[in-house]
Amino acid sequence: MPRSILFVTGTRADFGKLEPLAAATRDAGFAVSFFVTGMHMLSRYGLTKVEVHRTPGVQVHEFLNQRPGDPQDMVLAKTVTGFSDFVKEARPDLVVIHGDRVEALACALVCATNYIRCAHVEGGEVSGTIDEIYRHCNSKLASDHFVSSDDAARRVMALGEPQAHIHAIGSPELDFHAGASGVSLAEVKSRYDLPFDDYGICVFHPVTSEADSMGAQAASLFGTLARSGRQFVVIAPNNDPGSAAIFDAIAAVPQDQFRVLPSMRFAHFSELMKNASAMVGNSSAGVREAPFIGVPSLDIGTRQTNRAKSPSVFFADATDTDAIAEFLQKEWGKSYPRHDAFGGGSAASRFAAILEAAPFWETSLQKTFHDAAD
Repeated sequence: MPRSILFVTGTRADFGKLEPLAAATRDAGFAVSFFVTGMHMLSRYGLTKVEVHRTPGVQVHEFLNQRPGDPQDMVLAKTVTGFSDFVKEARPDLVVIHGDRVEALACALVCATNYIRCAHVEGGEVSGTIDEIYRHCNSKLASDHFVSSDDAARRVMALGEPQAHIHAIGSPELDFHAGASGVSLAEVKSRYDLPFDDYGICVFHPVTSEADSMGAQAASLFGTLARSGRQFVVIAPNNDPGSAAIFDAIAAVPQDQFRVLPSMRFAHFSELMKNASAMVGNSSAGVREAPFIGVPSLDIGTRQTNRAKSPSVFFADATDTDAIAEFLQKEWGKSYPRHDAFGGGSAASRFAAILEAAPFWETSLQKTFHDAAD
């Protein structure tokens, strides 16, 4: 029987990163499945579980781990319970988690306590919020690491993880952006009823440590964007604490200037980005994918602190109206050379090749701390 690989996805964003890895391992002959939970299961965020179900040749298990408004500790507890029950039946050979979400933390904890091999994708990143705490916790709980850069690899080693278990493969979502999206801009505009010929993209997520001020930050940001006269496609925020206040600010924007969407298919979002004049907000897409595509981006606030090192990425606080206005005036429509510090679009093939090699499966699951000098 082929080895079974279980991918955990809780958001549209992490699915965009995991889907290329899942496709490559499926094509390599592994039995691939998804544990789908989190935002995917909520209608307000586009019920994006349907995107996972569209992946050919994989099995999908759904688990509703939250109700709107549940605090993160409650979401963590529900996910631990549900995932523990599931893996006892499914018995995967490998669980693959991504990044810094609370669902990934719950599943990594279940794997560690049950000695299930667990691979963490894109550990070792820095961002400056509670996301970074979750991310480093996931690295300590996981047995294997697939990171986006040599800098990230060094940080995971600094956490005491052995070098032999750390693989720098690049950022998986760049695999998709490196090639043709498979859809035309005209098809994107038709599907999502986008009337704009010249547009920017705005994605502004809550910062959990700043939940009380997210409404004011969002009102200031969207107010500045509205006054610029530029047109924007706005993707709804994730479901972290503070999102309700951001939704309130989005509801107040001029409808003829802003097109608000709960989510987009990944191929369509890729094509939308490739033709955008700018990107604004605090999504990782603005500091990772936009530089790779060459689109200028303005990173807002603290959510991605220290994560971006690219000539095409600029920075401002949500309330710094002058800096935001200056960016929209000077950078709008510019094109930058592709920034490939996080890979050139071959992460999935490298991931599959590592899993196909026997040594990957022969390492012990009994973890010990390795000093960086070892």
